[in-house]
Amino acid sequence: MKTMIAGVTLLLLGGCATNGQAPWQALTQNVSCGQLSQEQQLSLTLADDMAKDGKLHASLANLQSLPDNLADVRLRKAKVYRLLGRSEAEPLYRSLLGSCLAAEAEHGLGQLAAARSDYGLAQAHLQRAARLAPTDEKIRNDLGVVYLNQLRLEDARFEFLTAMELKQGDQLAALNLVTLLLYQDDWTRAAELVSRLNLSPEQFSEAQTRAEKLKNPSPTTAAATAMLQ
Repeated sequence: MKTMIAGVTLLLLGGCATNGQAPWQALTQNVSCGQLSQEQQLSLTLADDMAKDGKLHASLANLQSLPDNLADVRLRKAKVYRLLGRSEAEPLYRSLLGSCLAAEAEHGLGQLAAARSDYGLAQAHLQRAARLAPTDEKIRNDLGVVYLNQLRLEDARFEFLTAMELKQGDQLAALNLVTLLLYQDDWTRAAELVSRLNLSPEQFSEAQTRAEKLKNPSPTTAAATAMLQ
């Protein structure tokens, strides 16, 4: 994940905040968790497919054709903006706090904070996300990533194992666990995990590189382990 610019500015999309409210607070009042129409769901699915194919700008364009007050639409916009490195992501995530997608909002805010290497703030958001959605393997993996970057190794191990058990064959959580084991110079267990989960030589090499970054941190390098996107 690319490093986000520090100090993300909270901007209200399409207008200014009123009555002294923060922009995201004004957005929060308009969130709808209602069911989407069949046509809206089809447009949302198309936007999802485009995002998975890496066509983020096209995905965003399709999302912009849908009502902005719909929570599902707003969440996807926030994710696309985050992946594009744009400041609009944070106010959109914040506007979903307290809504039916509060766990996803906390998750996104945690990912933004982690990308800025603000691991204390990331931990707070991701812990809240995990309390709201304890069986979401993506949240548990990303919380483990934050713990790993804080060198809270046992906490990180716990979260990675939880993610792997929640979603059998979750290779990203497994890759992060291999990174942790290599950081501890536990090559035997790392090799066993790589063999058992059929991780590729390229993935093992990637884990080695991340483990070295953890051992020799640099202020100019990004987080040592990958977050789910």
